[in-house]
Amino acid sequence: MSKIATREAYGKALARIGQENENIVVLDADLSKSTKTADFKKVCPDRFINMGIAEGNMMTVAAGLAACGKIPFASTFAMFAAGRAFEQIRNSICYPKLNVKVCATHAGITVGEDGASHQSVEDIALMRSIPNMVVISPSDAVEAEAAIEAIVKYNGPCYVRLGRSGVPVINDNEGYKFEIGKGVTLREGKDVAIVATGIMVDAALEASNLLAEEGIKAKVINIHTIKPIDEELIIKAARETGLIVTAEEHSVIGGLGSAVAETVTSLHPVPVLKVGIKDTFGESGKPAELLKAYGLTAEDIVKAVKKGLEIK
Repeated sequence: MSKIATREAYGKALARIGQENENIVVLDADLSKSTKTADFKKVCPDRFINMGIAEGNMMTVAAGLAACGKIPFASTFAMFAAGRAFEQIRNSICYPKLNVKVCATHAGITVGEDGASHQSVEDIALMRSIPNMVVISPSDAVEAEAAIEAIVKYNGPCYVRLGRSGVPVINDNEGYKFEIGKGVTLREGKDVAIVATGIMVDAALEASNLLAEEGIKAKVINIHTIKPIDEELIIKAARETGLIVTAEEHSVIGGLGSAVAETVTSLHPVPVLKVGIKDTFGESGKPAELLKAYGLTAEDIVKAVKKGLEIK
């Protein structure tokens, strides 16, 4: 199975769509080679602006461009986009509901050796807390490219979470349809629903295979849009299975697990167990080693499912 980083797909999609749409302007905080916005710069140099290491200013400039009718894409690492520029995103972009696309790369602990200072495990929580913000976390390169196409057509603030490391391609490139706010059921099952986002969707599929060997039928749902979340699909899964296990490369506080729990407790209460980072910082290490150390593997999802079945 081929592995492609979602940031790579972002760069390619941006370069292609940018040539078709002259209203697209790209801003980067001196990290264009890493965020892959350099791909856009090569083909549309007159609409690319290196803002330097000034993330807050980059967001306010993006807001100004949006107010003038442009479609600005602002990119840097997730730690600096969601963290350092939070106030500007909140007040200058989301408060007036301007058409700015914040596409942040190097999210989660799979940033790897850069360590805790660069491993943003709080960004989903921060971005979904802001009114008017759409929050998207693609599962693979195919979905990342489709998401970029979708947010260009959407009029309003968007946060797209992208990764540094290569991840397996799980979606079919031919005819894949991405719809903001609509989850995707990848596998049917009646015993438990595994609801995953980002790179953990692949782990969820692997976990469902392991569970099937033991006679446990797991439904697998890909929630690529964490806000607005697909309440209808989640409640349907809760009714059909009576148990939900969430999986995300993010803190268990405020991310996908919280969003799902908020949904089911309001509309159809069932046990919700969260597989994610347990209220701690990351550390330096190789991505695969970190995923294992922080309990983000298919085996960890299987353990959570079995625990949930005991509760159920």
